Amino acid sequence: MPNLRHVKLLRRRGHQLMPGEEAIMRRDGDRLVIEPVRKRSLLALLKTMKPFDGDFPEIDDPPLPAEKIF
Repeated sequence: MPNLRHVKLLRRRGHQLMPGEEAIMRRDGDRLVIEPVRKRSLLALLKTMKPFDGDFPEIDDPPLPAEKIF
């Protein structure tokens, strides 16, 4: 596995060459490669999860009295 570093991107006079605030820096032979860290979406994370087949425990959660709702 290549040597990876997680780095912060800085702005200079309000300009930035790469989107985002973080990047991954790695060496590829004689080259230095800097790639933006892509934020994973919740949907992408949920697609990686397996369905839950267990039972949820019972929770004692009585409804709030009407005077506390409004």
